[in-house]
Amino acid sequence: MNKLKIFLGLACLLILASSIVTMSRWKEARGVYDDVCYLRQAHLFQRFGMSGLDTDISRDDDHYLKDKLKEIDFADWNKPGRAPCHTPMPGTGKFVLQYPPGTGFMLALFPQGHQIIPLYACAAVIVCFFALLGIASGRTLSTTLGAGLFGCLAVYLMVNPAKASYSIAPTLVVCAAAGFLTALWLVRAPPNRSSLLPAAIGLLLGLAVNFRLPNLFLASGYLLFFLYWFAASRRLQPVLQGIAFGAAFVVGMVPTLLANAINAGSPFATTYGSDDVVLPHINLDILRQYATDLQFLLILLAAGSTIWLLRARGEGGAHLVALIAAGNLLVNLAFFLSHPLFTPYYTVPVTMLSLWSLCFAPLIPPKDTGERELLEQAARS
Repeated sequence: MNKLKIFLGLACLLILASSIVTMSRWKEARGVYDDVCYLRQAHLFQRFGMSGLDTDISRDDDHYLKDKLKEIDFADWNKPGRAPCHTPMPGTGKFVLQYPPGTGFMLALFPQGHQIIPLYACAAVIVCFFALLGIASGRTLSTTLGAGLFGCLAVYLMVNPAKASYSIAPTLVVCAAAGFLTALWLVRAPPNRSSLLPAAIGLLLGLAVNFRLPNLFLASGYLLFFLYWFAASRRLQPVLQGIAFGAAFVVGMVPTLLANAINAGSPFATTYGSDDVVLPHINLDILRQYATDLQFLLILLAAGSTIWLLRARGEGGAHLVALIAAGNLLVNLAFFLSHPLFTPYYTVPVTMLSLWSLCFAPLIPPKDTGERELLEQAARS
């Protein structure tokens, strides 16, 4: 078993090394509008500090955005009102970035001109750490092998499809950490006692909203679980833990709420344009694109793992982890598969959050039972 763990750990490290070599060849000016806009947010933070939350186009008096757009041959680079990824805000009279501020803040931690490579490299190292943790935690041949194969896949995904959007790299780090804590909460720690782990998970998922606004839906499975837990137990504990989760989730979202208030005039007003806020509807062309994309394999893997854990009769709280994964997958897939736009990364966060949770669930030895037994019996019925 130890030899297998060493082999799988080395495989993860080799993929990490190969990924970092690949990342080292990336250029920050690759002609993608989103990239320029994320870098503009980072520039505002580096120039104005926290006042960089105000992304009005008038603050481009040093011509940073114009120069970046000219660099990628944007036709209207010298017309501020035509800047991509910006939206007019009638409530404030501003023309602002549509994205939440988290990705720009992470990029601002690194020197201008050398921001993308270190961001992705750091994110890949953290993801590799969780992969190695999973391998080291393996208790049987099957769980060790499964953790190793998934760990290698998770590290590889930090290059493709994570490179498609700068917001995905930090999001996948949050998914790995939240997945581990979810399994720890429901398998190792008694779910009917401390609210610390639910609060930590809620905070992480709230922080993820600052990278991508659709990460809001990553909390849906947890909220459904708290409702299910209350219905199954009729006790106060799920309410208290649900409040702890929800409060921490809102705290994590504070930067985005502040940015919305500054740029759109209200914490709950979106800075996105009309193309991103249309009502969902079934589009066969969108479904075909997902069916031929890597995301479809991840969806099948997450759904299959969820069904397997729901049907299994093992010990511990793996059933409860699978319940959260099932709720998350149902809500997120319903939203993204009916969204009028397709990207190669839309469903990656929910599938990876689910897979990290499901991966760690069989790896963590159970400790206590208590109210978890009631929930497991209801989950099996």
